[in-house]
Amino acid sequence: MTMHESRYFWQGEKVRLRGVSINDWEEWFEDFEDSDAIRLLNWGIELPKSVEIAKAIFAEWADFKDTSNRIMFTIETLDGEPVGGINIHSKDEKNGTFSFGIRVNRKHRGKGYGSEALRILLNYGFYELRFQKCNSGCVSINEASIRLHKSVGFVEEGRQRRSIYMNGQYYDHILFGLTREEFDSAFHF
Repeated sequence: MTMHESRYFWQGEKVRLRGVSINDWEEWFEDFEDSDAIRLLNWGIELPKSVEIAKAIFAEWADFKDTSNRIMFTIETLDGEPVGGINIHSKDEKNGTFSFGIRVNRKHRGKGYGSEALRILLNYGFYELRFQKCNSGCVSINEASIRLHKSVGFVEEGRQRRSIYMNGQYYDHILFGLTREEFDSAFHF
């Protein structure tokens, strides 16, 4: 069954996307101690977060209160267990482009949750928000992110050499792009 034939738009075979809940802070907060993943996601180490800050962050994004800058989702299994988060950001309506951010918690990685969540999000971006291209990127040592991009059809469009500094070294920034037509071709829409 393709996404266009699915009974529930926001659900795949393994995961569904739902709005962020105020209570999602706990799963995120626990995973925040994964410094290696945080470094690859944020291109550096952030200062420690308090419980109060974590709750405030989730209160800000809960229930799609403000979608002008980011549209935030929780990724959960079909049994309702939160496994990560995904969002649309950098929306450029004039040029029809957007980007995304994704995080799958350590204990849930390698199960295909991220790629399925990304396909659902891309389907929304291309077919409901009318965007024509998704631009993305990652640090060159983030092998999981590179695999994820390629698994849903992203094309490497370039590389900014030595533009990310973290952990005492400079790394390349890999630029990826995916057009709606490439997405259609990859998933036979």
